[in-house]
Amino acid sequence: MSIPIGAILGPTAIGKSKVAVEVADLLEGEIVSVDSMQVYKGLDIGTAKIREEERFAKSGKYIEHHMIDIVTPDINYNVADFQREAVKIIKDIHSRGKLPMLVGGTGLYYNAVVYGYDFPRDSFDENLRLELIKEAEEKGNIHLYNKLIVVDPKAAEKIHPNDTKRIIRALEYFYLTGKRISDSAGKNKSCFRTVSVGLYMERRKLYSAIEKRVDKMIEEGLIEEVKDLVNKGYKTDSNWAQGLGYKQVLGFLAGNYDIHKCIELIKKETRNYAKRQITWFKRDKNIVWFNVEDYPNLQELAKAIATHICQRLQIKLN
Repeated sequence: MSIPIGAILGPTAIGKSKVAVEVADLLEGEIVSVDSMQVYKGLDIGTAKIREEERFAKSGKYIEHHMIDIVTPDINYNVADFQREAVKIIKDIHSRGKLPMLVGGTGLYYNAVVYGYDFPRDSFDENLRLELIKEAEEKGNIHLYNKLIVVDPKAAEKIHPNDTKRIIRALEYFYLTGKRISDSAGKNKSCFRTVSVGLYMERRKLYSAIEKRVDKMIEEGLIEEVKDLVNKGYKTDSNWAQGLGYKQVLGFLAGNYDIHKCIELIKKETRNYAKRQITWFKRDKNIVWFNVEDYPNLQELAKAIATHICQRLQIKLN
């Protein structure tokens, strides 16, 4: 029998974390974060990681969150690691009579869990990945993207030329296995029955929310957070340093540009990332979309989402 799970997805700064807490309260659920950077301890401000005090629903109930702060930044945590751990946690949540809820915006991580992607153990090599990262820094994203077009044109069609992380992953997979990562994506080994909703708003308003969030991150100490990570000895050629915001601040600290340019770059790259997130999730016809602007407040939106999930999963609303 397949395990029922809910999912709340969408672009960065749309408000997934806040509404998910209220939905989880209504559905007796626990949240499994689907974010490739929130797995790292110490990456708090730049990832907009939900704080402990924000995990309480309006009712006062504390909502458990999983897959947050599970490894230190010196670990190059990958999608296969995430898939393996997330599946274990989902099964544990279900065994305790709770509803597992995937919440986040990392499309590949979401697909890996929900659609049961196959990741051979021999398809990961840290040294090769670091070489590709260095190659991208020296010759640019397009150089690697053109390589991907040659070896895996199907994957290249689905990956944006500026999405360095996924380009590198696809090349790594091909170089190590001799197979195309686009072929592995079609293998569905999922044991889950998933009802997924996506959040969206008018693009101009989303971009405004993104810019306000970046300004807030700077005010809250993003620069100091990155300095602290460097001072602790975490290498800047590791996965954490490629994270949105962290990469740009490291460039500022290296003297490549001033603070104003740094903030401008973070905002620009975050807008571009949001575009890629929307494109990724819009391709999935199993996701039902909710316009957050259609609801007068957070509770009404949460109730609408919870009702939808209940109806589709045939479970009772709390």
